[in-house]
Amino acid sequence: LVAEYDLSLRRFFHECILSGIMSVNGKKVLHMDRNPYYGGESSSITPLEELYKRFDLTESPPESMGRGRDWNVDLIPKFLMANGQLVKMLLYTEVTRYLDFKVVEGSFVYKGGKIYKVPSTETEALASNLMGMFEKRRFRKFLVFVANFDENDPKTFEGVDPKSTTMGEVYKKFDLGQDVIDFTGHALALYRTDDYLEQPCLETINRIKLYSESLARYGKSPYLYPLYGLGELPQGFARLSAIYGGTYMLNKPVDEIVMEGGHVVGVKSEGEVARCKQLICDPSYMADRVRKAGQVIRVICILSHPIKNTNDANSCQIIIPQNQVNRKSDIYVCMISYAHNVAAQGKYIAIVSTTVETAEPEVEIEPALELLEPIDQKSVFASRSYDATTHFETTCNDIKDIYKRMTGSDFDFENMKRKQNDSGEAAD
Repeated sequence: LVAEYDLSLRRFFHECILSGIMSVNGKKVLHMDRNPYYGGESSSITPLEELYKRFDLTESPPESMGRGRDWNVDLIPKFLMANGQLVKMLLYTEVTRYLDFKVVEGSFVYKGGKIYKVPSTETEALASNLMGMFEKRRFRKFLVFVANFDENDPKTFEGVDPKSTTMGEVYKKFDLGQDVIDFTGHALALYRTDDYLEQPCLETINRIKLYSESLARYGKSPYLYPLYGLGELPQGFARLSAIYGGTYMLNKPVDEIVMEGGHVVGVKSEGEVARCKQLICDPSYMADRVRKAGQVIRVICILSHPIKNTNDANSCQIIIPQNQVNRKSDIYVCMISYAHNVAAQGKYIAIVSTTVETAEPEVEIEPALELLEPIDQKSVFASRSYDATTHFETTCNDIKDIYKRMTGSDFDFENMKRKQNDSGEAAD
């Protein structure tokens, strides 16, 4: 390892995407990972026997689970918004050529112990059982306002200042009740807490518009999921990086992050040093330089049935807003199945996640587990580096933030596409 690299990475989901982007930008990139597979905590575990080993289950999977190799279980499953940032990154980098996606069949919200389809259009609002007759009309007016809203056209503001009027004040303007506020903020705008209520409304309005635009793409829900699981995503960006000269070293132990004058200058592995100008790594490689900001509990549940009251959906998301269960943060349920080639025929994988708030995290997620009964197999674990959400929008914000701190400029989708086209023309 004698060459000097612009960028050295420990392989994790954020880093996989950034490696592809930086390679396209002309950076000399080296990828190293102590694991023999791509993606770190965001990997897909296969076969099923490997999942049992990972969670120290002494028995082998029963025959009722089908063939072990039919399973690809994501430790941290997240859906892609059909019109969201990650899909744009995939399209602009042409990583979509390596992947196949399927629409998630439903998006639901929890209220009073039951689950309901999330209404996001005027028609759905009027048909929804979540609200009474008058509430439906008020919510419909609110949706019309959001759909027509254009931050560049003051005529659409209806007395709202997008940069100073808080979202709480917007809800008050339309006289929306607490239950409607809960599912709007948490199931449409996808906030994890209620902090957004005191912030300017523009961000929330744009989030609701994103949800509606994503839903309009395919109809059933605003979410997509890759066939064979999320492990395909980091591999796709790894291929992109390779095309632009990236170098890979899997199964490569990292002995030391080499520092000089308080700055990272390289990575030591098996007695050799790869020198670099910048380093991106997941927190486990720099345990002495990170602090614990929180913890997420996740429960992987294997089912032999779809979740009740979801119209027998083969895949869905359920959000339990914090106020519905007297918490500070939401509980999420992400369910996929054999329809996405991640489980044996007739089997379903539901993963429950939330931010830990007490000394008894398993008690915190009981409302979600009750929705899944009966459960064939259950595995509980805590993750260190991903939030509890079941979508990639927060992850993409992190990626764009890292990109800006590394390059000094905002991530530009159009500029990314131009660079790829220029490289293609040069190659021709």
